[in-house]
Amino acid sequence: MSERTPFYRNTYRRDDLIQRRKKIAESIPEGDVALFVGAPATGAFDVFRQYNDFYYLTGTEVPHSYLLISGDTAECTLFLEPLDSRMERSEGPMLSLEDASAIHQLTGIEHVKPRHSLKAACAHANAVWLPNENQESSQACQDTIRHASHSKTTDPFDVAVTRQEMVACELGLRETGKHCLTAQLNSMRLIKDSTEVRWMRMAGELTARAVNLAMKSTKPGMFEFQLGAIADAVFLTGGATRGGYRPIIATGENIWNAHYFRNNTVLSDGELVIMDYAPDLHYYTSDIGRMWPVNGSYSAVQRELYGFIVEYHKLLLDTIAPGLTPEEIHEQAREKALPLIDGWSWSRDVYRQAGIRVAEFTGHCSHTVGMAVHDNGSYFGRPIEPGLAFALDPQMWVPEENLYIRVEDTVVITEDGYLNVTADACLELDDVERLMAQVPVFDELMPAFRNSTEGS
Repeated sequence: MSERTPFYRNTYRRDDLIQRRKKIAESIPEGDVALFVGAPATGAFDVFRQYNDFYYLTGTEVPHSYLLISGDTAECTLFLEPLDSRMERSEGPMLSLEDASAIHQLTGIEHVKPRHSLKAACAHANAVWLPNENQESSQACQDTIRHASHSKTTDPFDVAVTRQEMVACELGLRETGKHCLTAQLNSMRLIKDSTEVRWMRMAGELTARAVNLAMKSTKPGMFEFQLGAIADAVFLTGGATRGGYRPIIATGENIWNAHYFRNNTVLSDGELVIMDYAPDLHYYTSDIGRMWPVNGSYSAVQRELYGFIVEYHKLLLDTIAPGLTPEEIHEQAREKALPLIDGWSWSRDVYRQAGIRVAEFTGHCSHTVGMAVHDNGSYFGRPIEPGLAFALDPQMWVPEENLYIRVEDTVVITEDGYLNVTADACLELDDVERLMAQVPVFDELMPAFRNSTEGS
């Protein structure tokens, strides 16, 4: 009989996990504990995905697990269920109560205890600290969860509470006995370490590969969702578990809706198509935006507008440097853009005015990216520093014609500049047309496979 080896993704180095938990311990007073509630089983035939915060601190993927970090000793306890032999025969070995030694070796967590002992462990603490109630799971981020929460509050028949609220109530934690860890976690997750950057780089490479293959495969008569299926094939064969968020693949008038997701429209000759889709690779994703002509050749107006956004995007990339604030990046790029606007061949004044608004807009340095596509933490108002990852997302609106034009890459700030993790996605308009003239080769679905132990 073969040795039982419970599943462990091995995304992080053991020492990195230990240091993260120590930072949590150092942020709370002696005698207090930090409690992290793991994600529940969904009850579906799906692939379980742990909450981001929980995975960031433990690297473990077991439904209904809990982590307790002591504020005085920094010792950690993982609360799990006993081994379920029947389930393992069906789905394979999973970390359980009996795997304390392996868990310590893999993660550095000192203690593994049964779940029923969690209440007593919390009762002995002076106070219990928790992250906020919005815990990110599959394809979720804080803004999508806040929107869902708002919808629930307006529904008088939806009285469901979050899993974290339910656990806090069961443990008898009153508001006066709870304290929030959100600021500490946001600060930690905002700056990526070398292991996280490596996963983001690999996710970015898969993202670019998917976009390029979708470009080559595009032709009139296809559906938007068929381009998404091509991207999914690239992601899955490259080692990703799923898409990091729902695919935005829009053509024609659908492009005006920035987060369009139905993807059920036929691609028509003469229209543009935009793809914004990236994988979930070891709990890290990317963000991208590319627009290309369905028929393989940009029209004059498409070249005028998308070509301008591509040039402005390159101005932004040339401006980014560690130590600058996002506000300074936007201002310097605006100054660089003035001669570009004056020298550009505008066919209509409304297009020129749209170009001026592009230069004046101060949101092109967009949201952070990491475990969620809209990741935790804000970086505006202070110098950007190495390890910060964000979406560079210049956008143009022409409301007179319901036109929305954009291009997007994910950049990670380094000591001496930045890493554009999605740079391999075809950008220059002439290059896009040449790429689309090629016949897609689906051997391209198989990138060089990197072993999942790379994070160790």
